[in-house]
Amino acid sequence: MRIILAAMISLLATTAFAQDNHVQRYGEADKEKSQTEIQAEKDAQRAYQKSLGNIPDKGPSDPWGAVRSDTPKTVTSTPAAKTAKSKTKTGAAAN
Repeated sequence: MRIILAAMISLLATTAFAQDNHVQRYGEADKEKSQTEIQAEKDAQRAYQKSLGNIPDKGPSDPWGAVRSDTPKTVTSTPAAKTAKSKTKTGAAAN
């Protein structure tokens, strides 16, 4: 029974180890790139910059423009004038 269990664990461990790709760790030096890889990166960078240049400038946008009126509302009265006009009648005669 122990032999079967040890065989199963070793089979699982070896298959998991075989699937492990080398992951570059912190502080580890980059591997050297070939001349074709360097040229391919430069071409990709040029194509990316060129594609960014093809995007037209949209200009400023106002997402609330359809909701907002064209002229802003201005307040013409002062707070003191509002309090003078806000007297209400209570049904009694004013003295």
